[in-house]
Amino acid sequence: MKLYTVFSLSLLFGSFADSLCQVGGKAFQFLEMTNSARIAALGGKSVSIYDNDLNITYYNPSILSEGMNNHLVLNYVNFFAGINYGYASYAKSIDKIGNFAAGIHYQNYGTFTGADINGRKTSDFHAAEYAFGLIYSRKIDSLLQIGVNLKPLYSSLETYSSFAIAVDAGITYHNPDKMFTASLVIRNLGTQLSTYYPDGEYESLPFDIAIGISKGLKHAPFKFYIIADHLEKFDLTYTTEKEEEKAQDAFTEELSTDNRFDVTMDKVMRHFIFGTELNITRNFMLRFGYNYRRRQEMKIESKPGTIGFSWGLGIKISKFHFSYGRSAFHLAGSPNYFSLSMNLSEFYKKF
Repeated sequence: MKLYTVFSLSLLFGSFADSLCQVGGKAFQFLEMTNSARIAALGGKSVSIYDNDLNITYYNPSILSEGMNNHLVLNYVNFFAGINYGYASYAKSIDKIGNFAAGIHYQNYGTFTGADINGRKTSDFHAAEYAFGLIYSRKIDSLLQIGVNLKPLYSSLETYSSFAIAVDAGITYHNPDKMFTASLVIRNLGTQLSTYYPDGEYESLPFDIAIGISKGLKHAPFKFYIIADHLEKFDLTYTTEKEEEKAQDAFTEELSTDNRFDVTMDKVMRHFIFGTELNITRNFMLRFGYNYRRRQEMKIESKPGTIGFSWGLGIKISKFHFSYGRSAFHLAGSPNYFSLSMNLSEFYKKF
């Protein structure tokens, strides 16, 4: 499959879903949270990393390959305001049938003190959400493979709870000779099965169409990643009341308009995430990323700092692969991401 075919498919699905989907205001929004230290370091999302990292299958099921057989990954994220979440997954390949993996992505919001309408304390309560994943993939030919991820979802917020079902589907073109990979993935296509309260309205899920490419260099220890996400909706911008007041002329009360080209380019760039990896040695790797939309949405104009930028490292010690990632969301701080992966076959390998 040629690269332009992947892009054509993304545009086809995007045009179909544009009027049905919005980016924010969804149920089960935690599905958008990054749980891998490697992905966090590369900007927060990636769908075209083709190696034996089982974490990537959470973002693109067609990446699951026989090279991940008997691999296990464990992730933990120390997020803001006492929120913690993580991910665990295991993969198994079966000859002539395909590749399978099972995983769970959870988010624990912690314990809260309840109170009635008069402010009197009642009892403590908890809030948490879970996404289970059942992944299957197989090759179509030597360069092309497909995959699907069936995801039962459960959300428990105090006394309110909801069930949902979602599906991810992806297709990946990988050419090892050219060190090139291109992927198209549709994520979180599904529906609520039960609402948070009786007779409540059914809410949509955080649907996403993304394409990504990766390219390695034969004579330099670099890999480059580019992803364009949320292609189902072109305009991802929003304007706050404060920004509208700032844009309004104090004398004419008319809204000032920015250059049309600049506005269009801003909308285009909000879809893109860039990442790169540098292999210092065989067992040590540095990673860097840039998320344009995150920077535009989260920065403070007077002091933007490094908002939108991210970094991390990967280390292999004996049979274990450790990864750490840190991404700048706000001047108030940055979350820390930790990942541990291993090939269980190495622990009982026969010599």
